[in-house]
Amino acid sequence: MAEVFGSRSLNDKKEGGLDKDGELKEARRELEEWKARFEKADDVKARLILEKLTEDDAKTNAQQEMNACVKNQQKIQDEFNESMRTVQDEIQKLTRYNQDLLEKLKRCQDELEAKKTESRKLKQKFKIYAQIPDTEVKFISPNKETREEGDEDSQPIRGVFTISQRAAVLLQGGQALITFEEEKVARQILKIAKCSVSCENSSLDVKPRRITMDPAVKFEVHLDVSRKELKVSNVPDVMPEERMKDRLEISFSRPSRGGGEVEKVEYDKNTGTGCVTFLQPGVTESLVLRGRYDVELDTEVKVKVGPIYEYQLRRFQTFCGCPKRTILLDDIQDMVDEEDLQDHLEIHFQKPSNSGGEIESIKYIAKPKVLQAFLCESTEEKDDSL
Repeated sequence: MAEVFGSRSLNDKKEGGLDKDGELKEARRELEEWKARFEKADDVKARLILEKLTEDDAKTNAQQEMNACVKNQQKIQDEFNESMRTVQDEIQKLTRYNQDLLEKLKRCQDELEAKKTESRKLKQKFKIYAQIPDTEVKFISPNKETREEGDEDSQPIRGVFTISQRAAVLLQGGQALITFEEEKVARQILKIAKCSVSCENSSLDVKPRRITMDPAVKFEVHLDVSRKELKVSNVPDVMPEERMKDRLEISFSRPSRGGGEVEKVEYDKNTGTGCVTFLQPGVTESLVLRGRYDVELDTEVKVKVGPIYEYQLRRFQTFCGCPKRTILLDDIQDMVDEEDLQDHLEIHFQKPSNSGGEIESIKYIAKPKVLQAFLCESTEEKDDSL
């Protein structure tokens, strides 16, 4: 038994030694493993620290770049704001300038309209052009001129016409014109500020006023009509100019058609007009009375013929003033019929007790009528101008 126990103890001791050696080896192995892990972790840590430092540098650079960009953006924003303020100032200046131009344009337009209105009034006052109707002209006396012997037929037909515009007054509704036979009566009435006229069972006040007439004109028209030259118009453009002259000369040289011997022919292709000069007077007068003439071109064509004349305006004179025997009655109220009121006015101003006298002419119109009165030396004529 003792031997058996002893051998177990020895075996246990051996097994215990073997276990310690294994544990030691295991511990060494684990130590090496942990060292490797530590070294690996240390490498990872170093790498992470390095990466962190690298990222910090990148972050710093990025921060610096961002700050630079912010500063640059702020600078650009400031420049943009400055440019915007400059542009806005320019826009405001241009707006003010445009407004000033518009105001100036409006003032100029108003001035132009005022000038046009004034021009129309002046043209109306001094107007000498008008459509004059056909009127029988009375020749007072022939004007004898000294002419050379044998040259009488070649001289133009001369006439002098005197155009005289009668003075006019625009008579408004509620006004009257009275022409007295004597000037002193008109002067007496004009001294009265207000006249009380009896009208049936009541009375009305009228105001005598002096008449200021618009300027009138008088001038002479000196007219010379050629005895040999004839105006030709409405000539169709169907052939060259020189050939057309020949055709006109041939056509106007035929006595069978009322023509005569032609001295020369002038023709303007652009306007279709011409001038035919005859050797002898008399042909022109007969053709002018006809008004048209047959001309042989490619076909027979009727052309228009007329006189050739020259005229001058001479002795142009303007007249203005106030009539001495005619006065204006204003502020007349329409209390009765127009004719009855005119009779009451005539009766009142005929009485010497009212500073009146003999009346040559009287005309009253009620509202809202308008009348144009023409004045002459001895009478007063009226013409409705509504």
